[in-house]
Amino acid sequence: MKESDRYDVSGLPEAQFEPGSDRKVLRNLLGIHSTKTMDNAEAKALEIATDELIRTVDAGHRFTAADICRFHKAWLGKIYAWAGSYRQINISKDDFPFAAAAQIPSLMKEFEKNVLRRNTPCNFRERPEVVHALAETHVELVLIHPFREGNGRVTRVLSTLMALQAGLPLLDFGSISGEKKETYFAAVQAGLDKNYKPMERLFAEIIERSVAAS
Repeated sequence: MKESDRYDVSGLPEAQFEPGSDRKVLRNLLGIHSTKTMDNAEAKALEIATDELIRTVDAGHRFTAADICRFHKAWLGKIYAWAGSYRQINISKDDFPFAAAAQIPSLMKEFEKNVLRRNTPCNFRERPEVVHALAETHVELVLIHPFREGNGRVTRVLSTLMALQAGLPLLDFGSISGEKKETYFAAVQAGLDKNYKPMERLFAEIIERSVAAS
């Protein structure tokens, strides 16, 4: 992710890098300065947090913005001091800017009031309704990008929990890796115009693959 240069963010913990990491690893509580070591630490922590969340979230729960912050904190709380808190810096990916940091609190309130209220608990009877709920929720949260790091993965955690509410197995997101990443990002961008069809197609594939493997 690229940091915006519109204002000075050097004093913010989330804008700092670990000494000795050549500005490749964010400042962290574990003193890790290797990208490979950090990738492994984040992956292991995500596995543990996801397992715990699966055990604690019930089928009738309506998710909130606070839940999403809690997911992020449960995952990265032992790695980054700012885990679970909305980012305070502007970031972009491949020159695509995500929501401005100053707008995140209000955007997340709207996301909770509209998208989460409409789509959770995700206990719709028909598969197309489930697919739409997953696609819309996923796209809108990624576009907000509320955290400094880990937005895609925490959004996939939410998608996984919603799918379980719908009686589906754990989702296998392997189909959006590798060459499919460009297709996935294009589907996210389509959501800027409230066009969720591309992401619906991806989620239909993810669900089909996950059901076949269960």
